[in-house]
Amino acid sequence: MSAAAGGPFRHPAFFYRSPDEYVSGTVAFVRAGLAAGEPVAVSVPPANLALLRAELGGDAASVRMLDMTVEGRNPGRIIPGVLCAFADRQAGGRVRIIGEPIWAGRSPMEYPACAQHEALINAAFQGREVTILCPYDLTALPAHMVEDAWATHPTVIGPDGEIVSAAYDPDRIVDTYNRPLPDPPATAVVLAFDGGTLAGARRRAADFARDAGMGERRIAEVELIVGEATANSVVHAAGGGTLELWSADAHLHCRIRDGGHIADPLAGRLPASLTTPGGRGLLLINHLADLVRIHTRPAGTTLHVQMALS
Repeated sequence: MSAAAGGPFRHPAFFYRSPDEYVSGTVAFVRAGLAAGEPVAVSVPPANLALLRAELGGDAASVRMLDMTVEGRNPGRIIPGVLCAFADRQAGGRVRIIGEPIWAGRSPMEYPACAQHEALINAAFQGREVTILCPYDLTALPAHMVEDAWATHPTVIGPDGEIVSAAYDPDRIVDTYNRPLPDPPATAVVLAFDGGTLAGARRRAADFARDAGMGERRIAEVELIVGEATANSVVHAAGGGTLELWSADAHLHCRIRDGGHIADPLAGRLPASLTTPGGRGLLLINHLADLVRIHTRPAGTTLHVQMALS
């Protein structure tokens, strides 16, 4: 599944310890791209976005600037909605992107999806003339996240320059974080569904979201998510599954369990082909949700979706 190191695609991690190091490394990367006539995009957390804007000055107007805490809140949305969305619009030639999907504020529930995202970038962009630089704050991130960066990036840039990562093994990271999800609370609503009860499952999810205080626009999105997920279970699994609903920590949690298996870890993380029918359900779910986690094995799949209540 993973792309081998080398080739036209480049995906270095950039390790930094201070704002000055961050600015020095990222601004040099951006300006080198602009000087070469390459399209450049930056998607990082707001504080670092402000540092880059200030240092780039007038050059910032030539760079696509995005807040990763918004655009990449759900890590499963970053490849199709941020990286491919920018790279695919360019006419040709090399494209440069700075993407910082992992920051100190990421929750333990979010991080596994972030690590898998970093690993899957390598396969998603294999063979393309794209460079994606991923900054990592060594002073704020725990050691295991830094260790994972060595496995998800073919090269690492540090104070001594760029070196090849001997630990590069993105497939291992994808599998490591394909792990069972925490059990729902005992108060969760549990609803079995099949092909004849899909509409009822959507309505139950909408009613639950409304009772939890969610606004109508987001309730409509919950209905879409549950509709797509349960329909996928009916079509691709054993004809049905189980829907679990609960609210906690200002989020609505929807969990769908079925007997199917998602064999492709990039499912729902690549833009849909205009010529291929289907394949849009997980993509839509990733686009709408604040977090998507998947645990899948040949014996069955659990899809967990989080949506902020406000």
